[in-house]
Amino acid sequence: MTIFLDAAPIAGGIAIFAAVAFFFVFLAVAFIAFKMLKKTAKMAVRIVIVAMILAIAIAGSIFLFAVSNSKSPRPTPRAVPTR
Repeated sequence: MTIFLDAAPIAGGIAIFAAVAFFFVFLAVAFIAFKMLKKTAKMAVRIVIVAMILAIAIAGSIFLFAVSNSKSPRPTPRAVPTR
C-alpha cells in the first residue's frame, strides 16, 4: 500500500531532460546573440555577453539537475500490532 505514496520513477528522467533542453536553448540564444553582435560590438563585448548567457544556462541546468535528484521523504511504515 505504501508503494503508491512514493514518487514516480520517471520524474527524475523528465527533470534531467528539462535541464539538458534548458542548456541547449540558452546555447542557441548565445550563438544567435554572438552572430547578431558581429558587426556592431567588439569581440570582448560579444564574449562577455555570450559568457553571461552560458553562465545562466549552466546554473539553470545544474539547478534543474539537482532538483531532479532530490529524494522525497518516504512515509514511515506503520508498526504492525503484536496482538
